[in-house]
Amino acid sequence: MEEELKRLKAEAEEALAAITDASGLEPFRVRFLGRKGSLSTVMRRLGQVPKEERPRLGQLANSIKQEISDRFETLKASLSSGDAGQTKGREDLSLPGRYLPFGKLHPVTQVMEEICSIFEGMGFAVAEGPDVELDHYNFEALNIPKHHPARDMHDTFYVTESILLRTHTSPMQARIMEKQDPPLRYIAPGKVYRCDSDITHTPMFHQVEGFLVDRDVSFADLKGVLTSFTRRMFKDDLALRFRPSFFPFTEPSAEVDIACVICGGSGCRVCKKTGWLEILGAGLIDPEVLKMVGYDPDVYSGFAFGLGVERIAMLKYGIDDIRLFYENDLRFLTQF
Repeated sequence: MEEELKRLKAEAEEALAAITDASGLEPFRVRFLGRKGSLSTVMRRLGQVPKEERPRLGQLANSIKQEISDRFETLKASLSSGDAGQTKGREDLSLPGRYLPFGKLHPVTQVMEEICSIFEGMGFAVAEGPDVELDHYNFEALNIPKHHPARDMHDTFYVTESILLRTHTSPMQARIMEKQDPPLRYIAPGKVYRCDSDITHTPMFHQVEGFLVDRDVSFADLKGVLTSFTRRMFKDDLALRFRPSFFPFTEPSAEVDIACVICGGSGCRVCKKTGWLEILGAGLIDPEVLKMVGYDPDVYSGFAFGLGVERIAMLKYGIDDIRLFYENDLRFLTQF
């Protein structure tokens, strides 16, 4: 994989050098930097490489992708300002300047990509699954049988009795474990759906599920990964706390809170006057979940966590109403 990454870097540099006008920018972005581009495709295979090689290859892949992205943005800016090549004919310098609006990634997409980049740097591979999910994977394979009271926590959109819009991206945990043997280290980003709507909730939002399964995995490993993620995400030593909680597919379970960045911990409507904002739920994978996919819980253990991307974006940018992300107000969106 290291040789493939270096080969892709060389191809990208050669392709960049061949771009002489703005028409070549989008094909290059799709080919190398898009979600289905060459670099993203290689990075999704990190989970297949030996465990000891994943952190090094993850850092190399992120470094190459960032370098190519930076060069692409530099070339894009250069072509937009007319620095590359000379225009044909004479220019009328008396004409007023023309503003050419250009699009940017949505702030939720920016934060989603940053979250994935941080975990990929820690050796996690990325997996994507269907938005329309089976009840078996969304609930039963995660130790939430029919009539379990925990189903009431999810406010589910049902299509039929056994088909629904997924309420979390955790179904990928069961889907991956039933097909692969440990060690496993994955994150699963995507859209999820729940019947909920207020200043901190929307019926459709984005979540990143993460899990790790191996021998001798402890709660200390989980705390270390999440503490490292929080410090890299917010680039600050914000106060962090783990509160005991309950999730049917983890035991023990915890909710992770971060000091409210809207009010500085003094209390506001966003944090409901507590000074804290929940950013994710986590815990050690319940042995019953391991048994359902054929793993021996006496041999293997693991942890899982799930975080809301919009919640992270609100904290990162100091936004106090989640609905702003989806009202398509350009005055808001162009700030990012």
